[in-house]
Amino acid sequence: MKDNRRNFLKKTLYGGLALGVTGYAGLNANGLKNPNEASAAPADRKRKGKSVMGLRCEPVPEVRIAVIGLGRGHGAVERMSHIEGTKIVALCDLQENRIKNSQNTLTKNGRPEATAYTGEEDWKKVCERDDIDLIYSATPWNLHVPVSIYAMKHGKHAVTEIPAAMTVDDCWALVDTAEETQRHCMMLENCCYDSFELATLNMARKGLFGEVYHGEGAYIHDLRGLKHNKNGYYGMWRLEHSKKHTGNPYPMHGLGPVAQIMGINRGDRFDYLTSMSSNQYGLTLYAEHAFGKDSPEAKATYKLGDMNQTLIRTVNGHTIVVVHDTTSPRPYDRIHKISGTKGYAVKYPDAKIALEPHAHDFLNPEKFKALMEQYEHPLWKYIGEKAKTVGGHGGMDFIMDWRLIYCLRNGLPLDQDVYDAAAWSCITELSERSVLNRSNSVDVPDFTRGEWQNAKPWPVIDMETVFS
Repeated sequence: MKDNRRNFLKKTLYGGLALGVTGYAGLNANGLKNPNEASAAPADRKRKGKSVMGLRCEPVPEVRIAVIGLGRGHGAVERMSHIEGTKIVALCDLQENRIKNSQNTLTKNGRPEATAYTGEEDWKKVCERDDIDLIYSATPWNLHVPVSIYAMKHGKHAVTEIPAAMTVDDCWALVDTAEETQRHCMMLENCCYDSFELATLNMARKGLFGEVYHGEGAYIHDLRGLKHNKNGYYGMWRLEHSKKHTGNPYPMHGLGPVAQIMGINRGDRFDYLTSMSSNQYGLTLYAEHAFGKDSPEAKATYKLGDMNQTLIRTVNGHTIVVVHDTTSPRPYDRIHKISGTKGYAVKYPDAKIALEPHAHDFLNPEKFKALMEQYEHPLWKYIGEKAKTVGGHGGMDFIMDWRLIYCLRNGLPLDQDVYDAAAWSCITELSERSVLNRSNSVDVPDFTRGEWQNAKPWPVIDMETVFS
């Protein structure tokens, strides 16, 4: 049984499944003759349904949830069991110990056990059930698109861990399916809900920074040991990706909050990008130290450059820098820089803000604290203390899940939609295309098909008014 599962994982991790999932067609070490190949929507790619910009669906008083993938998904089980109006009805994972762990979490929190699924393709059975409203996918990257598409085609709302897709074609597949089925499809970008990111969103919406014309974000996280750990990522799928691809495979943590502040897909959109990667050193050096210079791990070829920097220009002439580095000995960092005509904010290593007319210096600690209290986002004011108690990356995971459930229960548009999932995720393939073509620029598709021009940026929700 273990051998069968291992073979299944190997076949599906990078081969794709028969649900519109594709590989990085045409990419090779010599680069592409046309770096924009397949990056724009084909002329005949007509919308089969209708736009889901601002999609409102029928309210779901009690959201019945299935969680697929109980590595990271176990945290979702914990958090959802603390949210009113939720019922976890199904759990799915290949590893039975993970099922047991999540069942114990449900009973610990006074919830009934869910139906368990452990078969190789049982995620399909889960999506086919008629007593589920939301599929919560926390699987390895290769299954995000198949699960989301299958869920939507069976009438379910779909949310997925990041990245939502690994290729441009798969981004379009998610968009097309959401528009055809009129179901929500959201990428679970938890960093959009961190307290400082939401506070700077609030500040930007209220004009504190003036026009925000530049932003920077990153995913800098030393994962060398975890990638080389056989008990880390199941089947070592993240290490396998590092062997096969370069570019930025994980841009969303840094990109998402900046994109929301800038109103990407809502008044502006990504136009084109250029990307550059350093050579790879970290995984090889780590393997030499951990396993020996003559070990298979040390002699393996790793294509993912240690440092990738991708520069994106928007249609409105704004710029965003996105950095990826998971193989260097350095502290965790998402950067989160916001530059505007009236001020500047940065989160790491210490959160600081500078404002006109004294922007040459950061605000002193007292003024900074007062400003943060003044512009604390309503979501954190309303539910932040409980979020800190329940946990999940300091509470931002809980805020994200709580807000998702609130929107579904009240028939509201989600804070992040399928167009955001596609725009933020497509950077994965497009950055690799640019890197393999000497950092030539690559066009970014308009997944909204022009809807961005009339859409309004995500507002700052006034929770006190909502609940008064």
